[in-house]
This record gives sequence, structure tokens and C-alpha cells, in this order.
Amino acid sequence: MGTGRVLTRGVKILLIANVSVFILQQLTGNQLIEALGVTPTKVLQDLAIYQVFTYMFLHGGFFHILLNMFILWMFGPEIELNWGTRQFFKYYFLTGVAGGIFTVAFQPNFPYPTIGASAAIYGLLVAYAMLFPNRMIYLYFLIPVRVKYAVIFFFVLEVVAVMGTATDGIGHWAHLGGAVVGYLYLKMDWRLRNIVQKLTPWYYWKRFKYKRNSHKLEKNREKTEEIMKRVDRILDKINEVGFEHISEEDRQFLDSASEILSRKDK
Repeated sequence: MGTGRVLTRGVKILLIANVSVFILQQLTGNQLIEALGVTPTKVLQDLAIYQVFTYMFLHGGFFHILLNMFILWMFGPEIELNWGTRQFFKYYFLTGVAGGIFTVAFQPNFPYPTIGASAAIYGLLVAYAMLFPNRMIYLYFLIPVRVKYAVIFFFVLEVVAVMGTATDGIGHWAHLGGAVVGYLYLKMDWRLRNIVQKLTPWYYWKRFKYKRNSHKLEKNREKTEEIMKRVDRILDKINEVGFEHISEEDRQFLDSASEILSRKDK
């Protein structure tokens, strides 16, 4: 199960931010929800584009924020420890904003605000399932199951919900947006890095240096083998006739070979 024992810096910042905004919500009523929740008609008609970002810091009630923050606390730290805080933040906000965009794109005439960090939380669940697919978790705190199967199960539930045009007040399109974009990002990220690397001169310079060094090492290895073969022949001759009877050329070669091989050992 995720490591809740270590509270990493990024997760701590997100917990504080979400809880602080939730407290502010209790003091201001529905004003923040109306202003900062992602309302598709406002985004499209009034160009309130900022809402696809701000909505993820708002929550509809105590149990809503409790569940989201609990999942963030359970699974977020281990992901952040693997990726680093910067990459963790990048992924969290990418999937969160994706949830807002999906809500606007697939419910353009919806006049009510969608709120919650759930899109980013779904993104984190997808990331955790891809990093640690065989970790065991307790589904609904009761059923032990591998995390990869649990995430697939939740994803299928969301697909069924949007296909059935669910009217339960839950942002299913936001959940799907976070999960789908998170999965595609993680699957494509390494390919994109490879493509970008191949567009830079540094990539080809490193390849050239590697090939040149490999060629040089191979030549040195062949030269060393040739030296050792001749040294072996001279040593065999010394065993047969004695050192005093080998030629001056062989003696000089042994001296130079000894010097060359000693340099290679340093």
C-alpha cells in the first residue's frame, strides 16, 4: 500500500492549499464555487478559462475533501519520491486541468460549476498503478486487490457513468479527463523525450563521442593483444635458451612492452 508514513514536500503543500481553500469556502458560502468552479457555459461564453485550473482547489463538502486528501496522502508521497517534486507538481496540475477541459468539452451547455481535486486524484491513481501495478490495496477498505485492477475498475465505472448520462452531481468527465490524460502522458513521455533529444545537436555529439571512444578502445585492445602475443613468444624463447641468448631487439621490446602495459594499468 502507499507510503503514508512519509509526508513529502509537494503533497504537504497540496494538502495545506486544499484545506485552506475549503476553510475559506465555509466562511464565504457559495461565492467561491460560483466564481472559481469550472462552469462550461461561463468558460465558453465569458472566457473564464482560469476556472479549469481553480476548480480543483474547491470541494463540495467535508467527505468530498476528506476522500480526495486521504488518497493524495496515501499514494502521492511515493509517486513524488520516485519523480521528484517538480515532476510531481507538473503531473498533478496537468491531470487536474485536463479534467476541467474534459468537463467543458463534453458538457459545453452545462450551466453549473464542477469542483474538486478528483481529476488530479484519478491521475495519481493511474500513475501509482503504472509505477506499482502489483501493490495490494483494499478496495472500499474491504476487498484486497492489486492496484492495477482497482484503477481499471474505477475507470470502467466512470465510463459507464458518462455513457449513461449520469445525473448524480459527480464530475465524471473530469475524472475521465484526469485518468486518460495521465495515462497518455506517462505512456508517451519517454517517446517525446527521445524525439526531442534527437532534434538537438548535443544528441549527435554524444553519439559521435561514444562511437569514437568505442573505436579507440577497440584499437587499444587489439594492440594490447598483439603485444601480449609477442611477449609470450619471447618468454617461451627465454625458457628454451635463457635470457642472455635472446636478441637485443627482443630485450628492447620487453622493456617497451612493460612500460606500455604499466601505463594502461594506471
